[in-house]
Amino acid sequence: MSDARTDHPTHLRIHQFAGLKPGPKLLVTGAVHGNEVAGVSGIQRVLTMLDDGALTLLKGTLTMIPIVNPLAHRLQRREGERNLNRNLRVNPIPQDFEDRIANRLCPWIAASDVLLDLHSFNNPGPAFAMIGPRDNDGELEPFRHQAAESALAMAVGTSRLVEGWLSTYALGLKRRADKVADGSRRMALQQDPHYGVGTTEYMRSTGGYCITLECGQHADPQGPEVAFKAILRTLVLLGMIAPEGVELADPKRPVECLQLYEVIDRESMDDTFARAWASFDAIAEGERIGTRADGTPVLAPFGGRIVFPNNNAEPGHEWFYLAKPSDRVLT
Repeated sequence: MSDARTDHPTHLRIHQFAGLKPGPKLLVTGAVHGNEVAGVSGIQRVLTMLDDGALTLLKGTLTMIPIVNPLAHRLQRREGERNLNRNLRVNPIPQDFEDRIANRLCPWIAASDVLLDLHSFNNPGPAFAMIGPRDNDGELEPFRHQAAESALAMAVGTSRLVEGWLSTYALGLKRRADKVADGSRRMALQQDPHYGVGTTEYMRSTGGYCITLECGQHADPQGPEVAFKAILRTLVLLGMIAPEGVELADPKRPVECLQLYEVIDRESMDDTFARAWASFDAIAEGERIGTRADGTPVLAPFGGRIVFPNNNAEPGHEWFYLAKPSDRVLT
């Protein structure tokens, strides 16, 4: 007899509302990582309001996928068979469950103008938004929607924004490429130059704009409320619903903008942190962040903040990121 908990799901549940007037095409996603459920609750709440008539779509197309990775969600963990939010692209010959999800998800992303991707994180801390690059014609991530994306990031209401994901990840990939491959698919994926591409990076590659909204720690009871308000605020910003009854973010609130500049992988399970770090803890230049298995200290090259410290990271995976103040002007 099969086990319903581990059988691979055979479909995605996708909800779409098509306004009778033309307008933006917004995609809202939750549970790209299966144990990040704030977005699931926020989306379900908006769905109920639309179905009950408490919310009216004025124009455009709203598409919501509350559980993007149903296998990981069923297993109550981050991944099903691999990290869906890395190496996201259409796979003509799918190798795992996440490849099959990507083959269905990528066309939905490409058909949209704007993406709001709802996540959460391991360590305690306030919600924050991750934004893309500034307008540029470079090879890594050319972009033309800096102003619109900044407006979206400001609208969702967090007091902290983080930029520099793909450029920072590219540095880590260069170091991984120098390692001797062990023949495993996991390591092949980690060394693939495309590995830093997730939902938002794929969205920008198709000509749209987006943010990742980290709604707080996984179990934060306020996470679903953060997700819910962000969806409504995004709909107001795009003119897809009326602003009446929606608690909008204060545009004059102080907002800290940080630039990621380094990602450090864990090399051994015996690599240890110097203390119990939380995301955005301040670090001083030269401060010991951790110690390698052989006793080598891991020191901060600059003052700033530590981001996404993961004491449970497996060897070859991201252990933590480093960020410093950004000079980005949010307009």
